[in-house]
Amino acid sequence: MRESLFMEAPAYCLPEGLPEHLNTQGNELPEQLLARSLAAGAEAAEVYCLSALSRPVIFESNRLKQAETSQSEGVALRLWRDGKPGLTVGYGPIEAQMLVEKALAISTLNQPEVPQLSVGAQKTFPVMGQAVETQALVDWGKEAIARLRDRFPEIICDAELSCETGYTRLINSTGLDYRNEDIILSSYIGATRVVQDDFSEGILNVGESAIGRESLDMDTLTDSIIQRLGWAKRTVLPPTGQVPIILTPRAAWLLWDTLRAALDGKRVQEGTSPLSKRWGDRIIDSAISLHQDPTVGPYSCPFDDEGVLTRPLVFVEAGRVKNWYCDRAIGQPNPSAISVPGLGQGSTGNGIRPGLGSYPTPGLINLMVTPGTLDWNALIAQQENAIIVDQVMGEGGDITGDMSVNLELGYWVHQGEIIGRVKDTMVSGNAYTALNNLIALGCDATWNGSTHTPSLTVDSLSVTG
Repeated sequence: MRESLFMEAPAYCLPEGLPEHLNTQGNELPEQLLARSLAAGAEAAEVYCLSALSRPVIFESNRLKQAETSQSEGVALRLWRDGKPGLTVGYGPIEAQMLVEKALAISTLNQPEVPQLSVGAQKTFPVMGQAVETQALVDWGKEAIARLRDRFPEIICDAELSCETGYTRLINSTGLDYRNEDIILSSYIGATRVVQDDFSEGILNVGESAIGRESLDMDTLTDSIIQRLGWAKRTVLPPTGQVPIILTPRAAWLLWDTLRAALDGKRVQEGTSPLSKRWGDRIIDSAISLHQDPTVGPYSCPFDDEGVLTRPLVFVEAGRVKNWYCDRAIGQPNPSAISVPGLGQGSTGNGIRPGLGSYPTPGLINLMVTPGTLDWNALIAQQENAIIVDQVMGEGGDITGDMSVNLELGYWVHQGEIIGRVKDTMVSGNAYTALNNLIALGCDATWNGSTHTPSLTVDSLSVTG
């Protein structure tokens, strides 16, 4: 499922082979767009179609509020005439000739370039995931909320569970015609506790999500919320200064997002990545390895948005840079440019469109952090004093690694035990420095968005309260 694209627009084009009640566009639009583009003088063209059928169920204040079905569809046409590219997008019912004319008009405003099209054949990839009925989503939500309120009757729960089916088709003038269908099940439950008689306790919000292809582990989700509500029964003053920081999988993205940005081949080529001249160097602790495996997890996909087959790829091995991720433009050899180690070896299958109306750019399919050997209790037990970062407010650091975040939910570990929740606390420092001062990696890797990460303990971050 190409998450960013499905968040962008109100409508997408439905590919061939869908159930009759979904196929509002008909089967011939992609072929019409290609044929009319070439007939109008384009020397190359591609059509990228997406659709989504979503069935969310929403709970508010412990009760089911709504269960609905929403459908979105759209198509992007990219063509080159006289070497000049033109890109245009249509949503809902589309007239092919009008879309072609718009793309041709846009092409006159651009500079010539060499078309970057993948060569392939016709292929329909196996369906990924298994759809569930709306009633099952409703039942899962009701059961989870009932279990939470059985333990904490005072909490107010909001939740959203969804089954989303996505369809992708990419067809171009070289003969490539790839089609894929995937299904994602997702859930999020937020539990809010208001302590009426103690203003110092304030409002506590604890959230947890689950995602999968064929089922949702609602028991693990509710167990997590129950455990964290229990840890937060008491509010304590945090230690300040530089103390070890334990990041749960819900917060570890603060560190990994910096590396995601820095390993982008486009940024490396431009010299805006701090790792541009660090090919082969050790940049973080040797216990850390990062890789991509597009065959696993809820964000798995067989081909990227340029029609290049995706593949496993090691980015950082034992702390050392091994690969950048690239699209076709960044991966192509460029004799006239300054040579950058690791580039010029072709696309890595990471050409991703940030939006339907955007050109492909390097993007990760998913990011896998190789877990360690310590379970959660062992991570806690080894610390005399530490802060657990669980939920944060705002964004993390930038590509330089510098960050400063307020904790929405954090805890104090003292003498190997969690003794309470900390409030009005900020954690700051640098992600690279922290990852070079790794204390331990957990074995509890789970999905947080499209990153599969364990908990980890680092040093060299500062705590203020």
